[in-house]
Amino acid sequence: MRWSVVVLGLLVVYAWTSGDIAVGDLFSARRVANLRRFVEVDLVPFPLRAGGAGDATFGSWAADLVGERGASGMTQTLLIAVLAIVLAGAASAVLAPLGARNLATREPFAPATLPGRPRGAGWRLASGSARVLLILLRAVPEYVWAFLLLAMLGPSAWPAVLALAIHNAGILGKLGAETMENLSPGPLAALRSLGASRAQIAVHAVLPLALPRFLLYFFYRFETCVREATVLGMLGVVSLGYWIQEARARQFYDEMALLVALGAVIVLLGDLLSAAARAALRRAT
Repeated sequence: MRWSVVVLGLLVVYAWTSGDIAVGDLFSARRVANLRRFVEVDLVPFPLRAGGAGDATFGSWAADLVGERGASGMTQTLLIAVLAIVLAGAASAVLAPLGARNLATREPFAPATLPGRPRGAGWRLASGSARVLLILLRAVPEYVWAFLLLAMLGPSAWPAVLALAIHNAGILGKLGAETMENLSPGPLAALRSLGASRAQIAVHAVLPLALPRFLLYFFYRFETCVREATVLGMLGVVSLGYWIQEARARQFYDEMALLVALGAVIVLLGDLLSAAARAALRRAT
């Protein structure tokens, strides 16, 4: 840990003192003036500006924007995120057990006293292949997956859905496998010594023990899917990102700020749903 902190500190110093990143340029008079203009003028809703929309009120302006673009963008963003996380969760439910080395072995959860405890060549190959696949899935960013899928599938919502699903399947599968490997081995070994099969242990012991942690990861990645679905909308999918990019192109930063706030509302609702689901699970167990 000491050497890790030292190396990290040296990297920070190097990043701030080399290359084209000039710290003083961030606080130049020109940038400060641009920031003041952006906050005091560009972000102010049009009806609230002096000499703006006349008798138009902020409420009607916001309602029109939400009705014309915000509501449809939020719905499309939410649908993309939900489809993506469901597909990712289903794929990770298959890959995570194969990647867990204490489950994907010839004698799963065998007692520590069992001599040798060979994993078996076939199980080593299956587990290793699953772990390599999980690395490949999450190594490519969602944006790159989306570009590749756009070339194959054409402009629609599916490139965004599949790009998010592929990337998050790799992440959820990795986290799920590590969760299974970090389970307390005592109860699982006791079931094995009583003659429980691999499937029985997985369904009746591993799943209930790993589910709370997996749900935490699942809903966290759902929040990420909402954010990334907004960004991927800038590729042409009519989500919040599409309308945010459209407002930015017209330099209507007040509209852009409201649309960004709608995306934050979806993330907040996802966080509340996550907390409620995990609380209900804790009460049930």
